[in-house]
Amino acid sequence: MDVLKVSAAEFQRNIGRYQDLALRQPVAVTRNGRESCVLLSTEEYRRLQRRAREVLSIDDFSDTEVEAVRRAEAPAVAATFDSELKL
Repeated sequence: MDVLKVSAAEFQRNIGRYQDLALRQPVAVTRNGRESCVLLSTEEYRRLQRRAREVLSIDDFSDTEVEAVRRAEAPAVAATFDSELKL
């Protein structure tokens, strides 16, 4: 998805226009030539929130869960993708 870049001054002068544009594509607001924030539609923001994942460390798992992961094996159909591995 293309990101429209606009200066903070331009954004302030035409905020309504950029709010409307953000319904179709992200609008990056720049300050001193560098992106400082991005305006997204509420729908896109919620979609991204649903995709957010919590990162866990090994300490967050029980010994039983760690052992189950150790013993896990990929299904035979996964061998189809072996050619994508860099060996």
